[in-house]
Amino acid sequence: MTFADELKSAVTPRAALLVIGVLALQLLFITSYVGALHHPKPTDVPFGVVAPGPAAEQTKDQLARLPGDPLDPRVLKDEAAARKQIMDRKIDGALVVDPQGTNDTLLVASGGGKALANALETIATNVEGSQKRTVKTVDVAPASAQDFNGLSSFYLVVGWCVGGYLCASIMSISAGSRPPTPQRAAIRLGAMALLSIAGGIGGAVIVGPILGALPGSVLALWGLGALLTFAVGAITLALEGLTGIVGIGLAVLLIVVAGNPSAGGAFPLPMLPPFWEAIGPALPPGAGTWVARSIAYFKGNATTGPLLVLSAWAVAGTVVTLVVARLRGKSLPGV
Repeated sequence: MTFADELKSAVTPRAALLVIGVLALQLLFITSYVGALHHPKPTDVPFGVVAPGPAAEQTKDQLARLPGDPLDPRVLKDEAAARKQIMDRKIDGALVVDPQGTNDTLLVASGGGKALANALETIATNVEGSQKRTVKTVDVAPASAQDFNGLSSFYLVVGWCVGGYLCASIMSISAGSRPPTPQRAAIRLGAMALLSIAGGIGGAVIVGPILGALPGSVLALWGLGALLTFAVGAITLALEGLTGIVGIGLAVLLIVVAGNPSAGGAFPLPMLPPFWEAIGPALPPGAGTWVARSIAYFKGNATTGPLLVLSAWAVAGTVVTLVVARLRGKSLPGV
């Protein structure tokens, strides 16, 4: 047998295509993570300004003209309004100017991301110093002492996502697995739902009562974990139904390659490049990280949109999985 024959028998065309696909995923992984995270800097961060009279507009205009456009300032009527907007997650920080002295107050929320809170403190300190003023930082929604850099929410979400796409992949490629007829597809979705419920409560209990990493409602985190895990699992089953084993790679591309670096975990969304900042909220890891932080540190505020995103992924994955199974069942009557 010639070397060419040996090569053909050792590496089939299908295997070669899969290897090329893995190589593409590898390079996309590197591009996405390094592209998103190699040079984080705040850009157009929603930021409040509280100051008396004309000083409010003057301070806002000064902050809006900072090199690199790190802030998107808006005037607020008082400190109470600034605190409320931070807790409602409408702004990420605020500067409260003292009309009687030179010591101003910076409001931040490290629960939304320690890196962004630190960046705002650096910006405010530099601006105030150039005006011969000082600034005191007040953390309105502080991250837990057991939640280093506010990353526990992100790691929790990553764990739930991993459970979702791995479970869906195992059900599709395990030994003896057969093409998904409508009945088998429904059973797999049911199994996915049970795993999601178990994984949701497990993750919530681990990060809450067991490790003390995250405050907030365990029940709320359980619900988030169940929805997120099922959404990722359902969309993975749908992609596998549409493309076969390639669907696993597509799920990794969607969740791991695109979703994780754009989730706002290591660096909140305003610190990411425009592409990743734009796609993050629409993907499960980004929506999940936002909701987890809102539950833990912001009294559950501003969660409707991200929960609708996760629900849309769950519904779309379920519908596509069932429809594809029905169509393929008709074309394979013997299955």
